[in-house]
Amino acid sequence: MKRFGLILVVLLWSAAAALAAGKSKTVVVIDGAKYYVHTVGKGETLYGLARTYGVGERVILSLNPAAAGGLKAGAKLKIPFTAEAAGAPSERKLRKTFDTHTVAEGETLYAISRRYAIPLGTLIEDNPSLDPIRLRPGERILVRRKERGTEPAGAVQAQWESYRENLNSVADEGYAYHMVAAGETFYALARRFGTTEARLSELNGGLQPAGLKAGAIIKVPSNGATRASAGGTAPGKPEDRRAGWPETRPARDAGGAAGTEPEADAAAQAEAARGKRTEDATAPAEAIRGADGAARTRQDEAAAWSVPAGTAETEFGGFAPDALFGRLPRTDSVGTGDTTRLEVDFRPLGRGETLRVALMLPLAVHGVANANYLEFYQGFLLGLDSVKRAGYSVHVDLFNTERNAETVRRIVEEDEAFRNADLVVGPVYEQPLEPVVRFAELRGIPVVSPLANITGIDSDVLFQMAPSPERKYDKAADLTDGSKQITLIYSDRTDREFEAEIRSLIGDREYRKHHYVYEHASVVERRGKGNSPSDLTPLLQNTADNVFVVMADNELDVDRILAALASAYTSIVSRGSTPPRFVVLGNARWNRYNNLSREIFFKDHVVFLSSYHAKRDSETVLRFDSDYIRAFGSLPTLYSYRGYDTALIFAPAMFGDIRYDLDGTDYTPLQTTYTFGRSEGRGNHVNRNWTRVNYNEDYTIAIE
Repeated sequence: MKRFGLILVVLLWSAAAALAAGKSKTVVVIDGAKYYVHTVGKGETLYGLARTYGVGERVILSLNPAAAGGLKAGAKLKIPFTAEAAGAPSERKLRKTFDTHTVAEGETLYAISRRYAIPLGTLIEDNPSLDPIRLRPGERILVRRKERGTEPAGAVQAQWESYRENLNSVADEGYAYHMVAAGETFYALARRFGTTEARLSELNGGLQPAGLKAGAIIKVPSNGATRASAGGTAPGKPEDRRAGWPETRPARDAGGAAGTEPEADAAAQAEAARGKRTEDATAPAEAIRGADGAARTRQDEAAAWSVPAGTAETEFGGFAPDALFGRLPRTDSVGTGDTTRLEVDFRPLGRGETLRVALMLPLAVHGVANANYLEFYQGFLLGLDSVKRAGYSVHVDLFNTERNAETVRRIVEEDEAFRNADLVVGPVYEQPLEPVVRFAELRGIPVVSPLANITGIDSDVLFQMAPSPERKYDKAADLTDGSKQITLIYSDRTDREFEAEIRSLIGDREYRKHHYVYEHASVVERRGKGNSPSDLTPLLQNTADNVFVVMADNELDVDRILAALASAYTSIVSRGSTPPRFVVLGNARWNRYNNLSREIFFKDHVVFLSSYHAKRDSETVLRFDSDYIRAFGSLPTLYSYRGYDTALIFAPAMFGDIRYDLDGTDYTPLQTTYTFGRSEGRGNHVNRNWTRVNYNEDYTIAIE
């Protein structure tokens, strides 16, 4: 009897072992089909797996030919996914539980997961029809509200790498999955994996070279060697091309430790930049350096500048004119004759390392001070304070470039502190930028141009914060897509540059032209309003959606035309009629005008495209303004805001996002969003994001 019982136990144990312990939690999508990735356990059988997953044994064998010779513990199997029936949640529950994200062109699930700081697995689980490596532009993704902000960037990165490894573990024979590293191109990948660009595109759903993003997972041809190559590089750990340079840097004085009271620390460093000392703050490590490496006094730092110091304060409601940053001249670069562009893989610093920043600003020219760049530096210091409070160690060396190409060249060639930098910010002009970029290419470090639009230098190490002029009107496409009636209003003087932009934007679509002639009120009254060329009421006597574009080139004419439009609108309403909808597509240069009534922007529904926006009544900007005033005793300017943005984007990125060239991520330090990307055939990483500012009739400002 005992023997019979023992046999029964053994049989029961064997039957249990034949069945899989349960369905795998790991699911991947391959060519649009979902599969479990099952790791074979000891004693598992094909019969047991078929029972567990509810599929036929032949199905499993057809997907896993190697299993025909028997299952081996530890082997990976691809098994068709079978969804369990579940009731669809109500629309109300969906709205309560989830936010919705619309996929942009070229966006990856990794970037979305990073953006919302949400686990990758949560996004995949909540969006069962999603193919994680092939998102479609316009596809809507549910983002679970309670999970937002819960996942650090490092964890998301590890999850994305794990997903790639799972794909490779069950990839079809002859194929593998590769994670695109920063700097890799379509052409280079095709050569690396022994195929053509056309075949690479075909394997990845028609992916085009311009759509290739760092961090994306793509399907590639594979043999034994290339499969190991495709699967063996962790995300963000591309081959280090900086031969001869150390993997780690010796730590230096961070110029203010994490946890230092921010305003005091920043103020102390700004005072050091002025050549002063403060008694209530630790002396900073940062110093202004000239070409000879010596510290400068305030008299030495002074610089001449053509932009009045108060220009930045001519904004209304926080609207910042892109014209201010656009005043930097576009000079020819100092060419080297070498047109070969190097592809650079940036190596992020470890969390325990000290980031060394070389900040190059034209603080002094012939002994005359330039307040604008001191303000940029002050904003930069406040940004670094925030970075240090987050636990990063940062040291910055400030170099006075003197707005002189020879000075910059000597700094690059001779200054040891500069040559040991991990990140270069500046110089702000294009003319002296060339030697800085070429040095950075050799070191494999990024260079940030904080203000200028770069036209003559092409490099993988160069990041441009000024938005690309080519994308200026992307957010105004709805105004010129042919659905609205466009009227160009001229006066005696025309802004030819603005006119060229608008005519190019309109293309071959229809538009009307109107010539405005000013008449004094007494003349209008004598002739009758309806007979005066100053009366713009006829432009509003239609039922169309109207877009008016004012081409005038002087403040007085712009003011008169905007006032005439507002008057015509008021006149129609007062007569009990319904005026048509209209907007005025504004010229950013209007923000230079000191006497132009900003109230009229609201009445005329003005729309601006701006390279920078900081609305001073927003909570984030108010907080920054308060910190800045406490630290430096004055209101910040646009230069202060841009300096802060520069530090807050690039200093943390040097410990992580730089591995992906900051590609596919939106950065909004204050209120302006920066989105970096490369144009077809260009190496520079240029901010693509312009801000659309809408002045509404109810005296609110809407930002897009």
